[in-house]
Amino acid sequence: MKKILVTGATGQLGSELRVLSENYAQYEWVFADRTQVSLDDLLVLENQLNGIRPNIILNCGAYTAVDKAEEEQELADLINHQSVKIISQYANNNQVKLIHISTDYVFDGTSAVALTEDATTRPINVYGATKRAGELACLEANPDAVIIRTSWVYSRFGNNFVKTMQRLLEERDTISVVNDQIGSPTYAADLAQAIMDIVTAQEWVPGIYNYSNEGEISWYEFVLAIQEIGSYECEVKGIPSSSYPTRAKRPAFSLLDKAKIKEIYGVNVPDYKDSLRICMGLLKRE
Repeated sequence: MKKILVTGATGQLGSELRVLSENYAQYEWVFADRTQVSLDDLLVLENQLNGIRPNIILNCGAYTAVDKAEEEQELADLINHQSVKIISQYANNNQVKLIHISTDYVFDGTSAVALTEDATTRPINVYGATKRAGELACLEANPDAVIIRTSWVYSRFGNNFVKTMQRLLEERDTISVVNDQIGSPTYAADLAQAIMDIVTAQEWVPGIYNYSNEGEISWYEFVLAIQEIGSYECEVKGIPSSSYPTRAKRPAFSLLDKAKIKEIYGVNVPDYKDSLRICMGLLKRE
């Protein structure tokens, strides 16, 4: 029986993969938190991998605190770049299939059209820079790896934008949301399914792939959708990014083109609103 190792098992994507794993009983699953696979401790990381001896690694662990990364550059680089190099080398040396998760933040946000996998990368914050360094280290150490770039991830697990907005829409009379950053959200359950479509595909085709839900929206429009589905009374106002300064700069446009993953792996990409409805339905039941 082939063994699948999931790093970052307690995160949003790792949690969704745990739910999905019940449909894939043909694999032995190892869901590793940061004590079992220490992405911030390179001295023990390889030994930990040797102890688990996986056939497939789904590297979902990452340093994702975008603003905090500006002051914790070394830690962000350790987790998002240096650990990726070790995991990629391990996978390459041991004929282990590797899927590594990356981000739309590798782009600078100046594009006006959906970004393909070969669009020029130019990160504008520390998080994006460390994730891009991780991509390059992965491709160099293991040309057989699959990298999936995703954006605006949310799920019923962990802390995320959708849960925060639901709380604010409930508590407040008005909220203001940035309306000039454009992209598309990703329901982590959909991304988990896309990952398993690749794992179980007849042919393994390495390289970089994009995955997010369908739709081109701003954060403001995303909140309007949350408001509509949840029937919240709160007034939602759109504001420019300049009115809501953050420590790390965000790309103004990071819409991902999904044609490649659809064509090569036949992956289904649901509309963002359909997936949002499903997630909010599950949250309501909890």
